[in-house]
Amino acid sequence: MVDYVINWGRGVDSTAYLVAMLDDPAAHGVDLERTCVITMATGDEWPDSDADAEHYILPLLKNRGVRLVQLARGGQPASAGIDVLDDSRSPERLIRRGRWSLWDEMEATGTVPQQGGVRKCSIRSKADVGDRWVKLPTGGRPFRQMIGFNADEIGRSERDRRENKNPLRTGVYPLIEWGWGRQKCEDFLLDRLGVRWKKSYCTFCCFPVSMGAMAAHLDRMRAFPDIAGRVLRLEYTAMRLNPNARLFGRHSLHSKFDPARSEDGPVLEAFAQELTSCPWAVYHLRRLLPPSTNDPAAPGEWLRSVRRLRTGQPADLARTVERVGGRIGARLEYEEQFGSVRAWKRERGQALPVTEEFLVSAPAFVADKEKDVFAKKWARYTDAEPTLQLTIKS
Repeated sequence: MVDYVINWGRGVDSTAYLVAMLDDPAAHGVDLERTCVITMATGDEWPDSDADAEHYILPLLKNRGVRLVQLARGGQPASAGIDVLDDSRSPERLIRRGRWSLWDEMEATGTVPQQGGVRKCSIRSKADVGDRWVKLPTGGRPFRQMIGFNADEIGRSERDRRENKNPLRTGVYPLIEWGWGRQKCEDFLLDRLGVRWKKSYCTFCCFPVSMGAMAAHLDRMRAFPDIAGRVLRLEYTAMRLNPNARLFGRHSLHSKFDPARSEDGPVLEAFAQELTSCPWAVYHLRRLLPPSTNDPAAPGEWLRSVRRLRTGQPADLARTVERVGGRIGARLEYEEQFGSVRAWKRERGQALPVTEEFLVSAPAFVADKEKDVFAKKWARYTDAEPTLQLTIKS
């Protein structure tokens, strides 16, 4: 039976706690036989973070016979459940991903993570997964759950207490109790393991700018140019479908790399290789922001329709967009480096309802998507004007 669950995010804070506790479990009041460490595979952790975790931490868990459970979300909908990737007291390796990852969702929807508000990506990929699984080993009994908030994050621990929906769960925050801030955690791991522990986050995370870690993030991108090129492709596609979809809000990731700097060259070359070697498509985009049903003067919820109309070579698809755009009198907009063309049939204004419609050529990774309510609302707010039509060809 498990009565103590340790959330190991593989980052500095939770790793510092885990190492300190494993050095002397009894001194920390931990019975390892009744303890379970859980970690979530997001599918897009940095390779160096995973390598350090495997090299330094898995042997400690194995030597102590600590149960490590590796989990992942089973699919995009909640109904897909969760996957147990490994459950072992002698773990040999970290499993990078399950059947689904947040990258899959971002790529299929042609979006990037959003900075504002709650970190929904982390909740879906990590918190929800762990919360659903812990009900099994705890068997309906009260349990404690260690969350690695450090002493600089008291507000996060207070929010965790307030938002706890499981009456059987008691959140514990030992780093706060010890007064260990971020720097103390880093110094402890450096002294104990001889390595400067790296931040743990997805390769396409939008939060390095708000964490004050942009310089280190860009250096990491330069160390893994192939990963950087892939993330730049994700952002590029999102921005072709939505010009405002920059990874860092006001700034794009692409703008952080300078072709004149030799250290940025491999990243930009990898990006170019991604776009020139991947399949492309023409998409029909419609986006609608209707008034709120409760207050006609306030905005409601954004709705979007994405339809892939044709696949082919980038240059051929650009000419298709130009030709159709000219036929309907659309304003043409060119992205010069890779030849993407956008034809605006309808451009958004300031007043509600906000509507926009265009054709665009872009990498062919985005799936068709449209909520059931979209067609009805689009017809209502656009006087049911005819939409663009093209024959789909492979």
